[in-house]
Amino acid sequence: MNDKQKKPQKLKARLPRGFVDRTAGDIRAVNEMTAKIREVYEHYGFDPLETPLFEYTDALGKFLPDSDRPNEGVFSLQDDDEQWMSLRYDLTAPLARYVAENFNEIQLPYRTYRAGYVFRNEKPGPGRFRQFMQFDADTVGAPGVQADAEMCMMMADTLEALGIKRGDYVIRVNNRKVLDGVLEAIGLGGDDKAGQRLNVLRAIDKLDKFGPEGVALLLGPGRKDESGDFTKGAGLDQAQIDKVLFFVGITDYAESALRLAELVAGTAKGGEGVEELNFIGALVTSAGYGPDRIKIDPSVVRGLEYYTGPVYEAELTFDVTNEKGEKVVFGSVGGGGRYDGLVSRFMGQPVPATGFSIGVSRLMTALKNLGKLGASEVIEPVLVTVMDGDVEAMGRYQKMTQELRAAGIRAEMFQGNWKKFGNQLKYADRRGCPVAIIQGGDERATGVVQIKDLIEGKRLSGEIEDNASWREARVAQETAPEADLVAKVREILAAQAEDRKRAGGDV
Repeated sequence: MNDKQKKPQKLKARLPRGFVDRTAGDIRAVNEMTAKIREVYEHYGFDPLETPLFEYTDALGKFLPDSDRPNEGVFSLQDDDEQWMSLRYDLTAPLARYVAENFNEIQLPYRTYRAGYVFRNEKPGPGRFRQFMQFDADTVGAPGVQADAEMCMMMADTLEALGIKRGDYVIRVNNRKVLDGVLEAIGLGGDDKAGQRLNVLRAIDKLDKFGPEGVALLLGPGRKDESGDFTKGAGLDQAQIDKVLFFVGITDYAESALRLAELVAGTAKGGEGVEELNFIGALVTSAGYGPDRIKIDPSVVRGLEYYTGPVYEAELTFDVTNEKGEKVVFGSVGGGGRYDGLVSRFMGQPVPATGFSIGVSRLMTALKNLGKLGASEVIEPVLVTVMDGDVEAMGRYQKMTQELRAAGIRAEMFQGNWKKFGNQLKYADRRGCPVAIIQGGDERATGVVQIKDLIEGKRLSGEIEDNASWREARVAQETAPEADLVAKVREILAAQAEDRKRAGGDV
């Protein structure tokens, strides 16, 4: 038997499935985008709020499954007092809990926005992650649909603030009450039909995926997919199916409003919903938001189980090329609606609420496609090189670095092995540093520094062919008194910025 100890295995570095690392470029792009969104929300009078990543699992409402360990859909753990806690699934349920818990202290209507990560314990796939960022805005305590109309206008203003021009987006608006009226009109009213109504809602929600023909099967006898799996339908007859498909097939509300009103005639909910849609349409039109920006569209079916009144969706209408090289419409980047029942769960009294959520990652992808992100330049740091390692020299290098930083210039002193100077310039090149500061013993003795324009130096090395060209070119390295360091670096950075501007066609 070999008693020799086994060599310990090296730990394998691996990213958890369904999660992503965010690099500097993505982080800066998100920061740039969320700053613009935040500015619009602030102009509308909304205030920020931050809630924890964890909530008690029962506070997440419809996402609490019926099982001993509630981890279906949510990531959960048991506290030391045996209470289940879960990572938040969205930003709305935590807001409802916060409002209920602080109801006597907050001013109603309460207008707030929140940005943060949410977590889904679901099977990951292409473009589908278990952690992603949302940016929400909500009004709690405002029962009138003027609050919903304002949300739609704010969504439109937000997209335009991000550089998405009119014609490239539309905010589409529907109303859950109208659908309730349609269901009642075809004989699916009452508590005894609740299960069938839910099946109808789930079938309608598949409209984008399966089209009218697939939804018709799900509304009727059922649908068999390509693998042979059968999904039982809602059991409606053909006349009922036709009325539901007419409702979700309306693309021009002005043309179909009369027929829709006839369809829901005699149903209290349906009539109320049609009135609310017409009211929202009138409000946004009077405020200058025509159907090219905000459009009444009963084909919007997002979250119909969740919402209680108006439902709205922000859709980008321009084409992008997918991974198969096909031209497709970009589609939804956010949406929301009225959810009057959510806060009421905690309160035992009606608390109206409406809000919308932007999918930050998806919207960021859209903005990158349009070239609307990353326009603000991030200049890499000026590198103060290290020629000598004694205390006095190091002190002077650090002093230079701090002087540059104090002047608002991004700077770093080389922290690696300083003894091989060539490695420092290689580091600067790989890092993309615009300028290097060099001071050896001779320069230090005379109180000067060498300032090397690394961008110009790289260009000159590739372009200059003779002495005449060299004399005409901007000097790539110069000597300056230590006292002029900041001014000279600023001058070089300004010249580089001008070169970039010219290269970009003055855009």
